[in-house]
Amino acid sequence: MVARTSFIWIAEEQGFFAKYGIDPELILMSRGPVLIAGLTSGDVQIGNTGGTAALNAAIGGVELKLIATFNSRWVNNVVARSGIQSAKDLARKRFGISSFGGTQWMGTMLWLEHLGLDPQKDDIRFLVIGDQTVLAQGLETGTIDAANLDSAFSRKLKQKGFSVLTDASKVNLPIVSQGIVVTADYLHKQPRVAESVLQALIEGLAFTVAPANKAAVFRTMTKRLGLTEPAALEEGYQEILTSLDRKPYPSLDGMKNIQRLAKIREPRLGNINLENIIDDSLMRKLDASGFIDRAYAAYGIR
Repeated sequence: MVARTSFIWIAEEQGFFAKYGIDPELILMSRGPVLIAGLTSGDVQIGNTGGTAALNAAIGGVELKLIATFNSRWVNNVVARSGIQSAKDLARKRFGISSFGGTQWMGTMLWLEHLGLDPQKDDIRFLVIGDQTVLAQGLETGTIDAANLDSAFSRKLKQKGFSVLTDASKVNLPIVSQGIVVTADYLHKQPRVAESVLQALIEGLAFTVAPANKAAVFRTMTKRLGLTEPAALEEGYQEILTSLDRKPYPSLDGMKNIQRLAKIREPRLGNINLENIIDDSLMRKLDASGFIDRAYAAYGIR
């Protein structure tokens, strides 16, 4: 769970799901394949997940539709031990990742491309050691030389003298980090429910980014994430403001990057027609009707 998901809890706590006729049960699923299995079985109707899970589902014969993308670019930063001061210093170093082929690995690859580095030519060695907590520990113990971490871990390590080599707020690296997915069958049978969920989430985001509601958002972040330090709360809030899409159309560019990188590990993914996964019909309807603009205007945001 990260600060960027706060708008979903806000939508529940502020009654926006109920406002649009939905009474959801929000279930935390730690891994994409578990969510996909839930969608396939019908135990879960609508999910919030990365594009990698949607793409992998396709080669398994599951017809999913990506109907919205609330986070369409990579927001983590490259953090390195103090002796590494520039991108070129990453050559011949050990880069920690959570897994090969996962979203975190893809974000790392996008950063290396942006920095002009090639893992093979520059002899960058990937070590699979665990999630962000373990990666941060690996940096501190010297097990790895660099890792791709979110703002909270980046801030803490920077305070300890580690180098933060990138600034995600100033670079657009398209990738689907938070996508709303449903099965094609469910979307066909229950389009109004899916639309209502999007309405609730959009208003949840509008409420979240409105300056007047900052204190309420902090309370939700404290309750859901356990954040209590003012600096951590502020950093999480700033990440919400800069990383989430106000008009969350499903991102084709983000899915293209995922497919391009994922097929390195699984060539079959390169044969999938992404246009069969993306369905922007509900977002186009909400945008054309003026709903999105009205939702933000109601909270003083133009």
